[in-house]
Amino acid sequence: MQDHFDVVIVGAAVVGSAAAYFLMQDSGFGGSVLLLERDLSFQHCATARSVASIRHQFSTPENVRMSMFGTQFMRSAGALLTVDGVAPDLVFREPGYLFLATPAGLGVLVDNHRVQRAEGADIALLTPAELAARFPWLNRHDLAGGALGLSGEGWLDAHALMHGLRRKAMALGAVVRQGDVVDVLHSPAGVAGVKLADGSRIHCNWLINAAGTGATTLARQAGIHLPVQSKKRCVFHFNSPARLPACPLVVDPTGLYFRPEGQGFLCGIAPLPDEDPECHDFDVPLRWFEDRLWPALAHRVPGFEAARLHSAWAGHCDVNLLDDNVILGAHPACPKLLFANGFSGHGVQQAPAVGRALAELVVAGRYCTLDLSALGWQRVISRRPLRETNVV
Repeated sequence: MQDHFDVVIVGAAVVGSAAAYFLMQDSGFGGSVLLLERDLSFQHCATARSVASIRHQFSTPENVRMSMFGTQFMRSAGALLTVDGVAPDLVFREPGYLFLATPAGLGVLVDNHRVQRAEGADIALLTPAELAARFPWLNRHDLAGGALGLSGEGWLDAHALMHGLRRKAMALGAVVRQGDVVDVLHSPAGVAGVKLADGSRIHCNWLINAAGTGATTLARQAGIHLPVQSKKRCVFHFNSPARLPACPLVVDPTGLYFRPEGQGFLCGIAPLPDEDPECHDFDVPLRWFEDRLWPALAHRVPGFEAARLHSAWAGHCDVNLLDDNVILGAHPACPKLLFANGFSGHGVQQAPAVGRALAELVVAGRYCTLDLSALGWQRVISRRPLRETNVV
């Protein structure tokens, strides 16, 4: 069995698979890639348990740019990821995101809109009267306005994206193996490979940390402190007789979000800071639906008064405790160990851009398309956060 690869990627979910795909399709690469994954069922990975949405409405320009590229990629994924005549169907829909604001939050909404429009995002600011005309089912009486993505924002099948990227990477020559990394091997030049739980060693020239909620452990094995924790997020699927024509993914001022899913709706809300510890279990606090979600749903959409919970699940996000933005690129102490961690819930939508960026760092030693250097380790080391305020 081959025990040396040019690039070893730890984590074969959507981010790791995107990095493998972009490396293997880069004409300047020509090397070998190994995707290492400890659970090839992917049943507990963040990709599989996400709401699988994409938006351009961020406060950080780099996030807007990455998601705009993500939209372009999703639209073309069928053609780009076809293998043996079979194309993945991402079922990509673009009904938009609708961020709502009370008078107290309108200034932030306007400021964010200015950033988004400067990057070319197709976002419209709506007055309460315009909200009423577009979405008559919406209670707007406490609202001062909203921001609606007119194109490029929506949701998709995250499983299809993840498997499509990995399948295409394999068709181009990447290798996928099951393996649990227990140590990072070092040489005088830096990273030299990984040791697996079965005792085997795999050597490499480059190591990419795309391990999701396992990223902090992998970083620690390389002697690096990564300020990322696993945080539990719960998704609730409910039914309602209410009909909401042209319903986008709605983000309420309370932090509640909801969107259509089949004949029902998905919704959720982030825990309060004092009830959001690092967490690895998959228990769902079902009382949240009655105690927190249902009142906010019924207030914003009167037709949701008859909402009934159908099912719920929990997943985990790799949250960057510094500023809720991904930590991307090499740590100065280990130049050939690349990080792509701390997505804080944005991994699916940012995976194509981050995968391409990681490939550029390996092949060219620099970013060639989107300049994502602001998301690098320097801000972490100097404790100067690049704060993302639009975290859902």
